[in-house]
Amino acid sequence: MKYLTLSGTERKKKFTEISKYDVVITSYALVRRDIEELKKETFRYVILDESQNIKNYQSQTSKACKMLNSKHRLALSGTPIENKLEELWSVFDFLMPGFLFDTNEFIHRFVTPIVENEDTEVQKRLKSQIYPFILRRMKRDVAKDLPDKIESVAYCELTPDQKDLYLQVLDSTKEELFKSIETVGLEKSRMSIFSALLRLRQICCHPRLYDKEGKLGINESGKFEQLQSMLEEIISEKHRILLFSQFVGMLDIIQDWLQKKGIKHEYLSGKTKDRQAVVERFNEDPTIPIMLVSLKAGGTGLNLTGADYVIHYDPWWNPAVEDQATDRAYRIGQTKKVFVYRLITKNTVEEKIQALKSKKRSLVDSVISIDRNIVKSLTYQDIKDIFSI
Repeated sequence: MKYLTLSGTERKKKFTEISKYDVVITSYALVRRDIEELKKETFRYVILDESQNIKNYQSQTSKACKMLNSKHRLALSGTPIENKLEELWSVFDFLMPGFLFDTNEFIHRFVTPIVENEDTEVQKRLKSQIYPFILRRMKRDVAKDLPDKIESVAYCELTPDQKDLYLQVLDSTKEELFKSIETVGLEKSRMSIFSALLRLRQICCHPRLYDKEGKLGINESGKFEQLQSMLEEIISEKHRILLFSQFVGMLDIIQDWLQKKGIKHEYLSGKTKDRQAVVERFNEDPTIPIMLVSLKAGGTGLNLTGADYVIHYDPWWNPAVEDQATDRAYRIGQTKKVFVYRLITKNTVEEKIQALKSKKRSLVDSVISIDRNIVKSLTYQDIKDIFSI
């Protein structure tokens, strides 16, 4: 097949040549910029890979993709719904505009009954409506010989100084938060809840994430100490590790320790220029035992089957995002058992969020694979439970 890649500043000269090629490859960012030229073409197919990029129907990316002209449309995704049901509507609005009504009607008919009222009959109705248009390829069906994936939670303790700081911040945060809920209500306090949880999660990971300048002089973290002994043991047994964190600052702390110990490693974050080179070095060089990956930068589009251990240093409250990260190692081409560890600090918001995640996964697989973002579905009682000691 003849293919044309539209990228870089030279791409504008190639617009007139599109009709000479079988396949045109470009990025979401460039579709957004080049839509006035691209919409002049009629393609046989428009295929969106990682179609969760159009999950927000109000975004410019989503609007641009829907302006492309084609006879057929396909959307490919490992997480068709990351946070909320409306994301499914946006993808179907690209595939078949009007099939799931307009947004207000979709929210009225499906979102409110399914998400707020947990109406299983409406769930079934939505599933039966979209089912004929979904080809869902399950890993267990296409790779029956894929080795086992063994998942565990590794519980950690706060150090005494870390615990004092945690309780102090919990106390002040709680007071501030419930005052906000009382004044402006639960919905308008969502950002405050998110910020409060973030601060407490940072302290669980390492006090230095919360106290960036080190003014408090707390340089110990129970979780980080446990991670160090885990890594030394796993590496000594010749296994290889992908270590994910939402906090780039935490990855920097871990990298400093690896450098002091003389442990070879690769590091992938949003700042990494040549992602492919990093991936290839790790996959092809068995002497590199560990790769540090920021959850945001490494959640999709990477094949890292060189690793057989996955560690989530600070588990994320959206299980779909976490699972996608795990599947960088647990995918076709993997020949070893994959061990997945989530590090959870006992008696903290981390442990409570983990329990909530299990409780709130009732919608998983009910439509496609819905995993709601925990923060968006917390009730007042949930918040009271999380911020209790």
